[in-house]
Amino acid sequence: MIGMRLDHLSYAAGPDGLAATAEQVGSLLGATFIDGGIHPRFGTVNMTLALAGGTYLEIVEALDHPASDKAPFGQAVKARSALGGGWLGWVVAVDDITVVEERLGRPAVAGNRHRPDGTELLWKQLGVNGTIADPQLPFFVQWDIPADLHPSAGADGGLSLATLEIAGDPQRVSEWLGETVEAPLEDVKVEWVAPHGTPGILAAQVQTPGGLVRI
Repeated sequence: MIGMRLDHLSYAAGPDGLAATAEQVGSLLGATFIDGGIHPRFGTVNMTLALAGGTYLEIVEALDHPASDKAPFGQAVKARSALGGGWLGWVVAVDDITVVEERLGRPAVAGNRHRPDGTELLWKQLGVNGTIADPQLPFFVQWDIPADLHPSAGADGGLSLATLEIAGDPQRVSEWLGETVEAPLEDVKVEWVAPHGTPGILAAQVQTPGGLVRI
């Protein structure tokens, strides 16, 4: 596949709610998450933090809305938050999601959200059910916006993702991606751990001006 890169990491809000979870994670990193807006099709809302290298962190919460019961992404967020919150998954951006549609044999779904300033962000995503079934697997997005509207825009370079710790099997993930898992994670070191229990992201190590922080 051509043009595949790590887009963002998704973290489900804990029992204290979205704002409190964003405050807790942000204070560890010495940074402030911003209001990302509501995803009306998925019944979720997020706050984001831009990182260097075109990536970002997202903290997401399901709304008390029928969409969060119907949409796979809303279901995934609800389930993770019900377990106390924490890492939900990682997301790979692709230039052409039709290649993924053909390989996985199902269509992408449209996503959108309005930022507080009224700007609408548009994308297509695919593979959330795969993530639900096997949380080590990322899902895919194709953004339909200019680069300067991407949630990573405005990163001041002070924060960057250094290491991703994943409980899982790199061979399985590579099969899902359609190419070696190193491709989208070119700038990020991955530490693979044999899963004892549920597979998925165990932790992310973020380089900050004050040193390395593990979340």
